[in-house]
Amino acid sequence: MKRRTQYSSDLTDRQWQLIRQLLPQRSRLGRRPIDRRKIINAILYVVRTGCQWRMLPKNLPNWSTVYGIFWNWRNDGVWQRIHDRLREKVRKAAGKKSTPTAAIVDSQSIRTAEGGEERGYDAGKKITGRKRHIAVDTLGMLLAVVVHSAECQD
Repeated sequence: MKRRTQYSSDLTDRQWQLIRQLLPQRSRLGRRPIDRRKIINAILYVVRTGCQWRMLPKNLPNWSTVYGIFWNWRNDGVWQRIHDRLREKVRKAAGKKSTPTAAIVDSQSIRTAEGGEERGYDAGKKITGRKRHIAVDTLGMLLAVVVHSAECQD
């Protein structure tokens, strides 16, 4: 059996052991299941390289399958649960409580072209676009991100 090309974005065995426990149970109905590690590796390839879904290499699962699973898991909150659980593990490993008691919030106004979500004018920065607010814990681990019109005041 020919071994597929390894990519720098692929999960290590240790990373896979952590993540596979956090994935939803497989459905007993429908098509034969695809190896979930291959699905995660394909998603990480898109995230790492910035390529279009349709441009996934042929040695990864079909792009439409990967894309469909990605969005199903997004809508079901799977990615949020994985993120939260991994953040808890990192905090415990650093000797902190699993849930933070303090947060650091910052914002950034970003110039955007027309289209997409609502845009506004940030008079302080003299930018027309959107503003993102990010909250992190004291270790710099992401807690929340909110994106809205740049006219929204801090």
